[in-house]
Amino acid sequence: MIRPAAADGVAEVPSVCCYCGTGCGVRVQVRDGAVVGVRGDDAHPANRGRLCSKGLALADTVRRDGARVLSAQWRAARGQPLADIALDQALDIAAGRLADCVARHGPDSVGFYLSGQLLTEDYAVFNKLARALVGTNNIDTNSRLCMSSAVSGYKRTLGADAPPACYEDLELADTVLIAGSNMAYAHPVLFRRLEAARARRPGMKLIVADPRRTDTAACADLHLQLAPGTDVALFHAMLHVMVNEDLIDRGYIRRHTEGFEALRERVRSCTPAAAQEICGVPAADIAQAARWFGQAGAALSLYTMGLNQSTSGTDKNAALIHLHLATGQIGRPGAGPFSLTGQPNAMGGREAGGMATLLPGHRDPASAGDRRETAALWGVDALPQAPGATALEMFDAALDGRIKLLWIAATNPAQSLPDQARVRAALERAEFVIVQEAYAGTETLAYADLVLPAATWPEKSGTVTNSERRISRVRAAVPPPGDARPDWRLAQAVAQRLAARLAPGKAALFGYRDEAEVFAEHARMTAGRDLDYSALDYAALEAGGPQQWPYRQGRGAARLYGDGVYATPGGRARFIDLAYRPAAEAASPAFPLQLTTGRLRDHWHTMARTSLARALTRHVEEPWVSLHPEDMRRLGLEPGALARLTSRRGSVVAPAQPDEGLRPGCAFLPMHWGSAFMAGLGVNALTNPAADPLSRQPELKHCAVSAEPAGLPWQAAAWLQGDAAALRLRLAPWLRRFDYAVALPAGAGGVRLRLAAPAAPPSAMLDALADALDLRRPDVAFDDPARGLMRRVRVEQGALRGFLLTGDLRAQEALLSWAAGGEAPRGVAALLTGRIAGAARSRTVCVCNGVSVAAIQAGIGQGCDLAALKSGLGCGTGCGSCVPEILAMLARAAPPPTRSDIRPGTNPV
Repeated sequence: MIRPAAADGVAEVPSVCCYCGTGCGVRVQVRDGAVVGVRGDDAHPANRGRLCSKGLALADTVRRDGARVLSAQWRAARGQPLADIALDQALDIAAGRLADCVARHGPDSVGFYLSGQLLTEDYAVFNKLARALVGTNNIDTNSRLCMSSAVSGYKRTLGADAPPACYEDLELADTVLIAGSNMAYAHPVLFRRLEAARARRPGMKLIVADPRRTDTAACADLHLQLAPGTDVALFHAMLHVMVNEDLIDRGYIRRHTEGFEALRERVRSCTPAAAQEICGVPAADIAQAARWFGQAGAALSLYTMGLNQSTSGTDKNAALIHLHLATGQIGRPGAGPFSLTGQPNAMGGREAGGMATLLPGHRDPASAGDRRETAALWGVDALPQAPGATALEMFDAALDGRIKLLWIAATNPAQSLPDQARVRAALERAEFVIVQEAYAGTETLAYADLVLPAATWPEKSGTVTNSERRISRVRAAVPPPGDARPDWRLAQAVAQRLAARLAPGKAALFGYRDEAEVFAEHARMTAGRDLDYSALDYAALEAGGPQQWPYRQGRGAARLYGDGVYATPGGRARFIDLAYRPAAEAASPAFPLQLTTGRLRDHWHTMARTSLARALTRHVEEPWVSLHPEDMRRLGLEPGALARLTSRRGSVVAPAQPDEGLRPGCAFLPMHWGSAFMAGLGVNALTNPAADPLSRQPELKHCAVSAEPAGLPWQAAAWLQGDAAALRLRLAPWLRRFDYAVALPAGAGGVRLRLAAPAAPPSAMLDALADALDLRRPDVAFDDPARGLMRRVRVEQGALRGFLLTGDLRAQEALLSWAAGGEAPRGVAALLTGRIAGAARSRTVCVCNGVSVAAIQAGIGQGCDLAALKSGLGCGTGCGSCVPEILAMLARAAPPPTRSDIRPGTNPV
């Protein structure tokens, strides 16, 4: 229920977090029409009041200023700037261009590219618009990049896209296998729940299969540090051990499955010794993992992008599911193969059929019967038969001229898709691009001909479905700013205008009065299907809270397949005879390193939202590449030195840092930074568009690269106080003028700029840079133009307001420490000329409570254990996501901690 305003005027609106697929309940605190805080909802079963660092910082991301798209915009001709126009005019333009495109080129000249961040109601209206009105199956979402291999894996083995486990199983499992997931970063609330379960049940075993020693792997009883992409060989070898040591459930296999004999023959030669040669994991560790899994009273597996984002992603999913089917570890408490969803409503999008390979209610567009059913439910004569283009295929079709018009909603393909040079060429080739967006400055807006202003969290109402199939109500806490509208409302308005042009009789298809009517129509389409929640409506969700599907007789199902009956035609689960296939790009003399990408703890996707929260930039401010120390030495790279990474598709320059948790020959790049924040085309200039043949999911996790020193000796550093979003947009042109450049929201507030070049730029360029930073007339300046040196500082009332250092960066850290609230240097002039050193900045570990590395190290130096650090500094007491890093710091300390308290005043900046 919505809690009325308290004495301080703050009302609370229950809703759902907009980040990962955990689906955490939140209480949005509102006063005078503005969001003033967010806390976890104790009553929501997904999180029981817990939030991660991103969720805790949600209030800081709610903007109603220049960081938002507040009005419709139109580019009258290519090459001209976008200009604000009335929303009704923009809707008319969208409908007119769609109608013209269909009339001239046919329905399949149009493509819709949507997002796992949309609400189920948004998906439902867009899907109906694409298929029932425009007449194309060219509708897909960015869930293709994260969950489509999980969909294919479930359907191929169990018969339906339905995760069979639930969050309660985290507490009931005896063995947990985490594969291809840094759960401590990507699903931190669930990882905290798992940690708590292990503390209560010390006998629980945790196995982590990951090429990197992540925070998740560091907590494991057994870390299987396999070579990237070799998961199928690992799982086959585990099954080999289970068969040979009679750890399988032969009765379950006989009663409830088919195809086991062929797979058993396949894995006969997949010994742990053979897998060791492929995976690089000791055979004894593979055997131990198999025994822990096979002997467990209940075995649970948790997996995500490391399995999914692969040219063999469907096979990896199936090979892991085989372990559960062979041991009967499915459909009962604490057991099952559990895919963790990456986006807040990727599940809801799949339910609504918002992907080229799906129709509503888990129907199949390739099935004539399913098309007839869907058409009848929507009240139209027929649906299109031609297969729809999936995400990468859609942009390929735009590049070769088959798709003329793209409508992109709530996603940022000019950063997130692999092989960015090709994606951007496709956006330029398309005749007309509509971008429906809430945040200004995303890379895709640069390619828009028409921009529709979208509402975003917490301005929308509807539903989302989380990883455990739980449907929750999202409630609007504040109205959208400016002309922004909920996504389904924008789609509805265009659909009604388009119907007037194409098929006047179909205008009634989009006559919804509110989102409740959209949900009711969508829910009816699930009737009789595996996910049936046709009896669910907003009233039931209001009365009973979030519910899992299938939902029958007024209750949801926590687990699936407890009766051993599967969603296949014969009711039996299927073992698939599949062979191990390596990643699409192997290391070679020209590209000797295997690059993998992944998420960080406090950032999300392309940072359009998280970059607005100052706290979330404090743990990691700048994109970097991690390399094994041996590779760093071989390449002649010092820690922090700029390295140039090159793949067959492009290159990126980033600081290099050593990481002993990587395998030699491997590299790691965070996925979040694109050309809105750095020079070039961003991280995905490198990544591989090769895709799984069944799921069509690209291999974002693996590509072959080379690395070398960037050779950029001249460098500059700057910081400017002010609104980070506005400053970043203002400084964006400078990113295109240097080989290395980043414009980053800084933990100190404002924006930090870092530049590098082969030689000092002309003095005129440096003067222009100083102008851009409002440092043409600084308070303190020491310049040497002949040497490319510029040292300028602006101070107001004793507080630092900005600085620029070129050529000589020795004062940078001390100035940033001052900007972050540290002590002012004894003399600014002495600092700039190198006569004094100044305080060094310390990276933040706990963003919830602002606790730095230096503070934690000081506490450890006093002999404090984790409990003392928590009580004395507050670190680890917010979301808890920093605890694995603190434990690693304690593990490196000597002698072991002995104190249970900590002296105050030990949290230096």
